Amino acid sequence: MPRISKSAAARADLIAHYVYLAEEATETLADRFLANAETSFATLAEQPKIGAPLKLSNPALSELRKWRVKDFDRFLIVYKPRQDDILIVRVVHTSQDWRRLLGLVE
Repeated sequence: MPRISKSAAARADLIAHYVYLAEEATETLADRFLANAETSFATLAEQPKIGAPLKLSNPALSELRKWRVKDFDRFLIVYKPRQDDILIVRVVHTSQDWRRLLGLVE
């Protein structure tokens, strides 16, 4: 099974979402979010092509895919399957302008 790598932006996303959930809901919910994100990452490592490919005009970004965090359907994992690992690029909330965050929109 490929290993999982997280970009600095993805790590920052996870921290920001955790803090938001802990402050606005409960720490228990924030803990469950992180646990489910890791479970979702493991699923992607086992089945790298499970996520929907992003239809992008930039060929350099053609391998990016998206998948949802288990039980947190409004959180998207943007990732790139690579030969030796799965790169988690970002973890974004669907209310965010995630295409702009990824630099997919000018």
